Amino acid sequence: MIFIDLTAFRCPVPLVQVKLALKKLPAGETLEVALLDSASRRDVPAFLEKQGYRVEKTRDDQSCLTLRISRMAPN
Repeated sequence: MIFIDLTAFRCPVPLVQVKLALKKLPAGETLEVALLDSASRRDVPAFLEKQGYRVEKTRDDQSCLTLRISRMAPN
């Protein structure tokens, strides 16, 4: 699993960083990201689900939203 702490950044930086990380993500690998900015907490999961990624919230409180991201198996 690859972890990226994006809590120090405001949108759109976290979304751009997630997109770049996913392009480099090896097959079968999982990406976990930590977000703080309210716009990122809304936009990043919405983008991922729209693009067909499986998104699991592993932490969701006032201090941080942590997402575990993996590719869905093709139908």
